Amino acid sequence: MPGTFKHILAGALLATTLGAGPPATAAEHVALKRPVDMPPSADLDYTIKARQKGITLGGDGVVSWRVGEGKYSVNSEMRAALLGKILENRSEGAIDGFGLAPQQWYEKHFRKDGDTTTFDRAAKQVHFSANDKSLPLAGGEQDRASAQWQLAAVARAAPDKMVDGSEWRFFVAGRKDAEPWTFKVIGREKVQTGMGPLEAVHFSKSPPADFPEQKVELWLAPGKEWYPVKIRYAEEGGEYVEQTLAKVTRK
Repeated sequence: MPGTFKHILAGALLATTLGAGPPATAAEHVALKRPVDMPPSADLDYTIKARQKGITLGGDGVVSWRVGEGKYSVNSEMRAALLGKILENRSEGAIDGFGLAPQQWYEKHFRKDGDTTTFDRAAKQVHFSANDKSLPLAGGEQDRASAQWQLAAVARAAPDKMVDGSEWRFFVAGRKDAEPWTFKVIGREKVQTGMGPLEAVHFSKSPPADFPEQKVELWLAPGKEWYPVKIRYAEEGGEYVEQTLAKVTRK
């Protein structure tokens, strides 16, 4: 069971779960410039629940978000009982006309070597350490860690546009490739957190064409700077991982 727990939780965070799907083509890369307003720097602590093969398991995680002087960084760690750290990832870069402009994204799973995706702005290429592939860099690209913060920044700049049914498209690089992501606004809901009930805007990411039952949902709280207060990843058979905000410490 520890191995199963490691496997499902390692795929829990938004930064690591949303990459499955067919490779993207240049035609699918639509770089959109939207107004952005970056959330203030903070440390966010989460509690984690997972269900696999009828067994409910738990853990905790922390996300450190920093922004200032034209730069940003986001560092995440996930821990499980008895196993310790099972996942770490980080993204860092600049802030440009598109918003977050990653320079490097790194991810390391439990007992595995880490992978790095590099955004070479000078050469206008995205490079992947997991393979020899490279993709053109046109501007506006995100990585799996920066994408939710870019969405939050867009929402903060235009909260009146986060209406039910609206869709928000990004182009996101992962370990080996990149693909378009579309977040759809489902509605406003109360989310029970470690800080009490919080009103949040519920987003759902369109599933990959070859994984139609893979569902990823994200709740951003307008009253808490649009920080992510809940993330849920579900698959067939009732299996899921859920990450819920426990505490925010502003920095």
